[in-house]
Amino acid sequence: MTPRSIPEVLKQFGKKLLRVKVVNSSSDETRLSRCINTLDLVALGVGSTLGAGVYVLAGAVARDGAGPAIVLSFLMASLAAVLAGLCYAEFGARVPKTGSAYLYSYVTVGEVWAFITGWNLILSYIIGTSSVARAWSATFDEIFGKHIQDFCRRHMAMSAPGILAEYPDIFAVFIILFLTGVLAVGVKESVKLNKILTCVNMLVLLFVIISGFVKGSLENWNVDPEEVLNGTRNSSFNRQQILGGGFMPFGWAGVLSGAATCFYAFIGFDCIATTGEEVKNPQRAIPIGIVASLLICFVAYFGVSTALTMMMPYYLLDVNSPLPVAFKYVGWMPATYAVALGSICALSTSLLGSMLPMPRVVWAMAEDGLLFRFLARLTPRKKTPLVATIISGVLSAVMAFLFDLKDLVDLMSIGTLLAYSLVAACVLVLRYSLKFFSFYAEELTGLTGFQRITWLSCVIPSCHLTGEWSICTAVLGVLVCIFGIVAVLGGLALWSVALLCIIVAISLLTTFVVCRQPQSKTKLSFKVPLLPFVPVVSMFVNVYLMMQLDRGTWVRFFIWMCLGFAIYFGYGFRNSTEATSSRSEACTIEGEPMEREKDVYLLKKLNIIPVDEYEDS
Repeated sequence: MTPRSIPEVLKQFGKKLLRVKVVNSSSDETRLSRCINTLDLVALGVGSTLGAGVYVLAGAVARDGAGPAIVLSFLMASLAAVLAGLCYAEFGARVPKTGSAYLYSYVTVGEVWAFITGWNLILSYIIGTSSVARAWSATFDEIFGKHIQDFCRRHMAMSAPGILAEYPDIFAVFIILFLTGVLAVGVKESVKLNKILTCVNMLVLLFVIISGFVKGSLENWNVDPEEVLNGTRNSSFNRQQILGGGFMPFGWAGVLSGAATCFYAFIGFDCIATTGEEVKNPQRAIPIGIVASLLICFVAYFGVSTALTMMMPYYLLDVNSPLPVAFKYVGWMPATYAVALGSICALSTSLLGSMLPMPRVVWAMAEDGLLFRFLARLTPRKKTPLVATIISGVLSAVMAFLFDLKDLVDLMSIGTLLAYSLVAACVLVLRYSLKFFSFYAEELTGLTGFQRITWLSCVIPSCHLTGEWSICTAVLGVLVCIFGIVAVLGGLALWSVALLCIIVAISLLTTFVVCRQPQSKTKLSFKVPLLPFVPVVSMFVNVYLMMQLDRGTWVRFFIWMCLGFAIYFGYGFRNSTEATSSRSEACTIEGEPMEREKDVYLLKKLNIIPVDEYEDS
């Protein structure tokens, strides 16, 4: 064999990084147990999304950021979440397999992007599990007088400020290990427990909303500015931020800032997409589960924030325990016990929402060979990812035991927002990449295998149809990143506004070029409407929110990614299923395979269609 030049080696290396996974989306074959229905998915999405945020976040944002206009903040945040949810819903209908955003990236933009997505999802779930477990422990301890905290601080204090927590949280460890055991027993039992806790939580929130409308007053939405100043004169409230009274005391700037914070309250619905191979009729159930859970969560957040700001003036709200303080303010002390019960149930469902998808992402990556194969072992009877569940639970328990995680919580957001952005881009890639076969189906139908190869090799280089959409998508991705950086760093400066206008103009032109391309005609139970505008807007929103995170978060993100790339290039790059199948296919081509095998091989390598669409044709 003649030695290859450096450009050829780099080209082959790049192709290997971007190799895609070919899946048979019409096949019901799975190694997991299909035992989840649509109602289970809705409960799972609501439970994981409607967590502690509804009991804490509404008060904090209303008091210091938006005032009574927090209802508008939640409305804007829900619209941003729905944009991402629609993209997830289409992929759930198109590729109903386990893996969520990791799998969606793998079948569209390539292996290295899939690993990045999956690796960050694992980080998000681990941190989410650990932080919620600590919050659960703290809430339970506060109800009974903080005896656990006092004991641990007195006898188990850790003297490493800035690195470790003040004391190890043993109770949080027990909570994680208990739920790990529940998940290891079977997903059906876990989903039943989640439905019970979610129902209790929803009843408590319904009680809160009705109570707010009964005991509240619209006068608290029109507070006089002088009253605000007099009421906060001797408190820690930042009176310098107040722009006035009324419905929007902080102006539109406060509403928009509150929307950016409230967006994180909707993170969690993506756990639905990780159960694709455990759902009955996933093409229909997953889109319904995602959309329905987001709508229910929006109604709950909107209703609770409305009730809260009607029960008492926004500047008197408590940041840590807004609902109990509000009920004390209106004279309903017994209602605080109902709120405590609801918060415990909400934290439990949120914890299950973080723990359930985490081992399934690990299992999917291990099944594909990107992580170590032993992580893909299943229990013989229940068909659950036992090894991945146990290791994920132990790792989360260790982090909850040692770390306070306040500085790491933002990493959960950066990983999730990155996944949302990639899913939006993948919708563009997959919807337009499948157009080539649909567009020329008639020409291919009457040809033999060898004739199809000859015809494709002549047509593809001349029409460039398969490359135009990918170039446009890459350009949009770069523009989105530049837009986020300039918008955050430049603010309202003249140069920033001018540059943002130019970026928006180029983005609109690129989107128009993408819009003119023919789309895939594949019939699905759900498709993203207003393509390509909905995915593009979703990408802009997600990247802008990512750029809001501080420098320390990006440094920790860089360290996590370095560890991930060490695993990928040290193990996954050579041992992935696609790498081994590519090597075997290369040997088959050298051995002159049958004409149909040549045809399938070419279509896979050109990434024109999934094999199942070709075989169905």
